[in-house]
Amino acid sequence: MKASHWTYSYAFKTPAGTSRGVMTSKPAHFIDVESQGLRGQGECGLLPGLSVDDRPDYAAQLDQICRALSALSDATWADWARQRRLDPEWAATWVHWPSLVFAVEQALLTWADRTQGGDGTRLTGTPFARGDAGIPINGLLWMGSSCYLHDQSEARLTEGFRCLKMKVGALDFETECDVLRHNRSLDPSLELRVDANGAWSADLALERMNALREFNLHSIEQPCPPSDRAGLKAAASSGTLPVALDESLIGVHNAADRDALLDEIQPKFIVLKPSLLGGISSSEDWISKARARGIKYWITSALEGSVGLSAIAQWASTLPDLEGYQGFGTGSLYTNNLPPRTEVRRGELWML
Repeated sequence: MKASHWTYSYAFKTPAGTSRGVMTSKPAHFIDVESQGLRGQGECGLLPGLSVDDRPDYAAQLDQICRALSALSDATWADWARQRRLDPEWAATWVHWPSLVFAVEQALLTWADRTQGGDGTRLTGTPFARGDAGIPINGLLWMGSSCYLHDQSEARLTEGFRCLKMKVGALDFETECDVLRHNRSLDPSLELRVDANGAWSADLALERMNALREFNLHSIEQPCPPSDRAGLKAAASSGTLPVALDESLIGVHNAADRDALLDEIQPKFIVLKPSLLGGISSSEDWISKARARGIKYWITSALEGSVGLSAIAQWASTLPDLEGYQGFGTGSLYTNNLPPRTEVRRGELWML
């Protein structure tokens, strides 16, 4: 066994605006594992300012996890690959480094694909992974001027999207409402979602959610910051708009804490970003807990490039109760993405 890592930097084609600021580039790290003459690879989807493992000692932890992987025997790695999962006790030692865990999971699955004669890009055997079916996705509208948002909306509809997701919370609220009013006028049957990224206080969230009712929205993501559980509970229980939790899930590792979060806030949806939550096994634990409470979910990327995005989408395609639109429309954001493994066709993500 030999493991190593390397670093890359994605450059956005257009500055990407959210309530947390504007991004022009995004760091990326990759873990390569070699065993029995075959290579596995995974992308660490670190999201600055949001990932719990966005820390000064991240590079040191990359070195450490590569040493830990290199210390494994080929037989142990092969056994994990046969089970298609990391040893839970081994993974638990890295619980505070969720992007690293997910990268190693990807490396394991790509290595497993190569043991079966594949090229390391087909991580599951689903129709999506074979290129026989697409996954419906939302068209994402980044923050910008009213004209820029209108242009994005019309472009997404021309491209065949039937669901638009718009970031809110950074512009003048009336301007945001004007854009939503414009989007609703384009097609009354269009599914509209908004994401506040925790930008509002409890009182402001309730006020603005009430104003947003006229647009017949599917949901609002994270109206209040994760620290304001009372505000999120009030928003979710108000019945004004269906509330989805996103950032609130990040950094919640303990089973009892996960149960308590869902029981206290009682959202209608949770939004799962594997790179931020500790990978596949951790995300499936969230799904199990949500399912037991009648809470629905969708999956989204954390702005990964082609390697991480295809891995997330292939995993999502294995979920028996996956429904609605997923957040996988980020593959064309960069000027220097790695060779593509997926493409968007008429509002759906397809494997190449």
